Amino acid sequence: MPNRSQVVIIGAGFAGLNAAKSLKNVDVDVTIVDRRNFHLFQPLLYQVASAALNPSDIAYPIRSVFRGQANVRQILLGDVVGIDLEQRKISLNDGSRVSFDYLIVATGATHSYFGNEQFEEHAPGLKTIEDALYIRRRILSVFEKAEKNPEAAEELLTFVVVGAGPTGVEMAGAITEIAIHSMEHEFKNIDPKSARVILVEGAPYVLPVYPESLSEKAKAQLESLGVEVITDSLVEVIDDTGVTLKDGTRIESETVLWAAGVKASPLGQALGVELDKTGRVIVEDDLSVPGHRNVFVLGDLAKLDDVPGVAPAAMQMGRHAAKLIRSDLNGKPRKPFRYKDKGSLATIGRARGVADFGTIKFSGFLAWFSWLAIHIWYLIGFRNKLVVLISWAWAYISFRRGARIITGQPRPD
Repeated sequence: MPNRSQVVIIGAGFAGLNAAKSLKNVDVDVTIVDRRNFHLFQPLLYQVASAALNPSDIAYPIRSVFRGQANVRQILLGDVVGIDLEQRKISLNDGSRVSFDYLIVATGATHSYFGNEQFEEHAPGLKTIEDALYIRRRILSVFEKAEKNPEAAEELLTFVVVGAGPTGVEMAGAITEIAIHSMEHEFKNIDPKSARVILVEGAPYVLPVYPESLSEKAKAQLESLGVEVITDSLVEVIDDTGVTLKDGTRIESETVLWAAGVKASPLGQALGVELDKTGRVIVEDDLSVPGHRNVFVLGDLAKLDDVPGVAPAAMQMGRHAAKLIRSDLNGKPRKPFRYKDKGSLATIGRARGVADFGTIKFSGFLAWFSWLAIHIWYLIGFRNKLVVLISWAWAYISFRRGARIITGQPRPD
C-alpha cells in the first residue's frame, strides 16, 4: 500500500476545524497543531467579557471534536516556531519537527492598534478567553470601586469602546444592559443606571461595512438603549485616565476597550512569502501560497480580494482547501475559491439587532432572534448549544446575567 499523504493543519479555529472535518473521507493522515486544546467560538467571546456566558460555554476540546474521525492521527499542543517549505517540515517550540505533504496555515489574527502599541496597556482588545475574563473583571470591578467611592462614580462608570464594527457595537450594547438591568437595585451608594457607555468610530457610520440604512438603524437602536455614539472621530491618546479624540475632546474613563482593528497572526512571516501591510499572506485564487501549491493559507491570515475577515468566510475556505487536496489526489483540476456571502448579522442588545441578507434587510426583534438562532446552530457541541440557549432564555426572562463573578488575575499573561 502506498504511503498516505500527510496533511498538517496549524490552527483549530473556524478555517482549520472545517478543513480537518472535510478531510474525513479523504485518503490522508491529518495532524492538527494548536497552542490551545480547544476550539473557541469567537463571535460569542464578547458575551464572556460582558458576563452573559462562561468560557466553557463557547469553547470545546479539539480532541472531542475529532474523537470519531479515524484519519486525524495526531493533535499536538504547541506553538509553531518555524516553517520550512522546501523541506516540508514545521518546527514546534518543544524542538520537535513534523513533516507534511500538504500544509494548511490558519492561525487567525490579533488586535491591531495601528502603530499605537502604547494603547494596549490601557485599552485591551478581545481575541482570547484571557482577554474576555480580564475585560469582565475590569467592567465588574469598577462598579465595586464606585460603590466604595461614590464621589468618583462619574469617571469610574464611564466606559469607552473604540471601534464600532460588530464587536464594538455588541460590546457597547452589552455593557449598557449590565448597568440598566443586571445590576438594578444591587448597590446602596450608586445607581448603576447612571453609567455612561460611549462608542467611538472613525468612519462616518457605525457598522461601516453594512449598508448605510442598517448602519443608521443600528445607531438609532444603540442610542435608544442609552449608548452615546461618536462617529467620524479618531482617537489620539489613550492613557490611564481616559481618551483624547483628535478634535481635542477629552473623555475621562477608567475603562477603555479596543475593538477598532485586527492584524494577521505573526506566523505568516515564517512562510517567507509576500505579505500585505497588515501581515496577511497574499494567496493565489485557490488559497495556495504562490510557488507552493501544497501550502494553503486560510481565514484572517489570507489576503484575497473581496473576501471579508469573518467566520463564514473562514469556514468556506477550510472546506475549499480540503476539496482541493481531494482533487489533487484524484488527479482532477483545481477550482478557484469563490466566497458565498450568506449575509451579516449584529446584535445590539435585548431584542435589538440588524440583519443584511443581500436583497433582504431588517432590524429589531427579528434580526436579534435570527442572530441568536444562527449562533447556537454553529456552536460546537450539544452541551454548549443547550447551555447557551438556557442562559439566553434565563437572561431574557429575568433581565439578569449569570456570569457576574470577578475572578482571575488583574492582567492576562
